[in-house]
Amino acid sequence: MKRKFPIIVSGILLCTTLFSGCSHKMPIVDKSTTNLNSQSTDNQNQGLNNQDSDNQSVNNQDTNNQNTNNQVTQNSELRNSPTSKAIVIPDNSKIDLNEIVAPDIEFEPKEIPSNPAITFVHNMKIGWNLGNTFDAVSDTNLMDELKYESSWSGIKTTEEMIVALKETGFRSIRIPVSWHNHVSSDDFIISEVWLNRVQEVVDYAINNDMYVILNTHHDVSKDFYYPSIENLESSKKYINAIWTQVSERFSSYGEKLIFEGMNEPRLAGSNYEWWLDLSKPECKETIECINQLNQEFVDTVRKSGGENTSRYLLIPGYDASYQYAIINDFKLPKDSINDRLIVSVHAYLPYDFALKSPKESGSITKWNSKIAGCTKEIDSFLNSLYGKFIKNGVPVIIGEFGARDKDNNLQSRVEYATYYVGVARANGITCFWWDNHAFKGDGENFGIFDRKTCTMKYPEILQGLMKYAD
Repeated sequence: MKRKFPIIVSGILLCTTLFSGCSHKMPIVDKSTTNLNSQSTDNQNQGLNNQDSDNQSVNNQDTNNQNTNNQVTQNSELRNSPTSKAIVIPDNSKIDLNEIVAPDIEFEPKEIPSNPAITFVHNMKIGWNLGNTFDAVSDTNLMDELKYESSWSGIKTTEEMIVALKETGFRSIRIPVSWHNHVSSDDFIISEVWLNRVQEVVDYAINNDMYVILNTHHDVSKDFYYPSIENLESSKKYINAIWTQVSERFSSYGEKLIFEGMNEPRLAGSNYEWWLDLSKPECKETIECINQLNQEFVDTVRKSGGENTSRYLLIPGYDASYQYAIINDFKLPKDSINDRLIVSVHAYLPYDFALKSPKESGSITKWNSKIAGCTKEIDSFLNSLYGKFIKNGVPVIIGEFGARDKDNNLQSRVEYATYYVGVARANGITCFWWDNHAFKGDGENFGIFDRKTCTMKYPEILQGLMKYAD
């Protein structure tokens, strides 16, 4: 496979491409530990918080892996191998903030089919995640369940916040919700208090004429839903119970409310949590399980009646990773109405720049939109999604993407945001920035909107996101 890695020489970053016949290894992330650490507001302010972005290590993969040994993997062990010619990226870490601007990007718009779903997704323009809020979870239930909302971010969502966000130019908002801390143990009846509060915040956005995505977030567990043969029937029960209640609550809401059945469904806690060896039966089976759970979700929403009979629904593949969405084993559910299903993808790419910790070997802090060595991976995966889905009239939403702050590498993040959204839009795809309201420390700092002051912390990144979003 090919993998980019950085070399620092006298303060100058070199983007290179490594050619290596190396073995594939993927670190297992203990989400439960991460979640517990996220409950402290102090930890949140230091960037030591739970973020959905840490799920996305799997996205650091080359598409060609799918054609090699029928296996898709991500992080690869680096060995001594010849490298290609180095590409020099100027060190702009000390650039004057007044000089940071969104770059002009040249790209060729693709031919985009015309149907209601493609048009609907195009009109969503650009989206933002209300991360580390309703998705917060705990191994032990809080006495006051409404405190979950602020337990990770330290902030309670207000209508003023949503109004201010809309005024910055965001047309769409994704509201991740974890439900399992708020249900009865056997029949999964959602707490009325919790559902009322979720609805209240959904209303903030709907009343401000925004598109809203509502999902099930950190509920991937053998106790709730888990894409294995052994857990398939109990998982269907959970999906059915949650979405029956959510669908009934929002049955009168119009099409701007979108449901997303699962968030990054995967074999959590297993050796295959972040990558699949598709030559293994259990890995092939999990793809089929996800297909069945997606079908259960669609059927449940449709039979609830009202506006849900034609509501737009987001459908993920394994781990919401694009590599597992473009394989033939992944199937979109059957639906009673045409052009209402949207493929859901998360992609923090290139991983070494967008997500990898600066403390880890191979982390890249600089990124330049004019250098093919930097843009190649983005171009490749977006082209794959276009060829598999958009070209055939199936819309795609990248529900999570972003680049974490690394030593104040703002110019690089602005270039990245501008290029990523611009090329995605040229391919007919709408993107949602992951914002966990984290700005300080050495954690995964994806925050761009300060919810305390209702102002944009990084207007330069906002400029990049908006430049080609129309």
